[in-house]
Amino acid sequence: MQFERQSGVFLHLTSLPGPHGIGDLGAGARAFVDFLDRADQSLWQFCPLGPTASIHGNSPYQSSSAFAGNPLLIDLRDFTDRGYLTEADTEPPDDFSGQQVNYDRVTEFKKARLRDAYAAFEESASDADQQSFTEFCEREAGWLDDYALFTALKAEFDDAGWMDWPDDIRTREPAAMERYQDDLADDIRYHKFVQWCFDSQWQALADYAAERDIGLVGDLPIYVGLDSADVWAYPEVFRLDDDHHPAEVAGVPPNPGDDGQRWGNPVYDWDALRANDYGWWVDRFERLFDLVDIARIDHFKGFDEFWSIPAEADDPAAGQWRDGPGAHFFETVRDRLGELPFFVEDLGFLDESIVALRDEFGFPGMRVPQYADWCEEGHMYQPMHYPESAVGYTSTHDTDTIVGYYRDLADRQRDCLHYNLGTDGDEINWDLIEAVWNSNAIVAMTTMQDLLGLGSDTRFNVPGTATGNWQWRVTEDALDTDVAERLRQVTDRTIR
Repeated sequence: MQFERQSGVFLHLTSLPGPHGIGDLGAGARAFVDFLDRADQSLWQFCPLGPTASIHGNSPYQSSSAFAGNPLLIDLRDFTDRGYLTEADTEPPDDFSGQQVNYDRVTEFKKARLRDAYAAFEESASDADQQSFTEFCEREAGWLDDYALFTALKAEFDDAGWMDWPDDIRTREPAAMERYQDDLADDIRYHKFVQWCFDSQWQALADYAAERDIGLVGDLPIYVGLDSADVWAYPEVFRLDDDHHPAEVAGVPPNPGDDGQRWGNPVYDWDALRANDYGWWVDRFERLFDLVDIARIDHFKGFDEFWSIPAEADDPAAGQWRDGPGAHFFETVRDRLGELPFFVEDLGFLDESIVALRDEFGFPGMRVPQYADWCEEGHMYQPMHYPESAVGYTSTHDTDTIVGYYRDLADRQRDCLHYNLGTDGDEINWDLIEAVWNSNAIVAMTTMQDLLGLGSDTRFNVPGTATGNWQWRVTEDALDTDVAERLRQVTDRTIR
């Protein structure tokens, strides 16, 4: 197994402390790294880093690019150091919150400042910055050129989805591509500048974490958003019809007690991808591992088999299972990139086929105590039964906090939990943190909310809801030395 016995904390970048209404890549991120260092943690996990949009509830799992970084995460104070903004430019408005992200307000403020910084860069950039920008554009051209043009076109067409653009540019006719590249040249360059800023700041933060032996754990959604640069630029990668509309979309089938889900993401044309040695995926992984050390694969089941729903059908039950690429995909990628440092999200899909695929490559799966039946002896989600080949989580971005979960437990389940953990529940967050840390799981993870003993009002996301998610933030004061010290003691005692 390529991982060692270790532990860490989940906190998405938007949840970091900072003055501009949302977490960013500046001082607040370094304060969190320092907290992890004091707590003797070796991993920091977060959600996908791509651009988000209000039309998708600002979900990091519905991005306009599988390669680009989120402009809202850029630290504006860096521009004062470079001379592109003044201190007055970065003075935060009075209505910015340190505990909730107001995405519309933040987007308005930060994008205006990014435009100002770009104008100053064009006028007075240092030779070093100009050279760095040029080198970045050349190095990342494979995805950056399409992303920058796509984003400029979105603005040109009043944020319409690419499927509603004029036919010539929707289908990327060469004459139209050349015309819009000329007409929108300044906007295209601006979007490249923004991505250069993100990349420069990210690499500096990654270096800061590496100096403290803290690895970065990113997140890889298996699917990409329909209205994304990826689908527009690489239609051959997806199952689209002759008019470049999805022929089939992703989801999950009905199960006892639910009607299934229709996600709407276009599914992959795995035959076409295989014929090209999965080139688009290799490029995607290379970019991902430029940014992070480890990645969690969301919905790992889709690489084994995936639920494919005809695009015209609203009912998930109209879909069918199709074979995913299976072991051949990971063998090909491993031949190109070497060892694959992946955790995999296998919750709820543990049939023999997915277990065999997961174990063939030594990918640890996920175990979450909130899915345990505490009254069933030997239940797989009870921490005392976690195998070594697992990542144990106290909570995830999609679950309630420990405290919220505990408060909603049925009386009998709560009694069984008390019995199994030998606790009265007074500090249930620390009880479950210690149980996960003490388990055999090779990696143990908790969340900042669980470390602070916070309730359901601070959960990060409620799956199946479109509003009110991805907003919670931690204050810098809450990165408490006493909390860090307690986690350090648990970590040392459990030899992580």
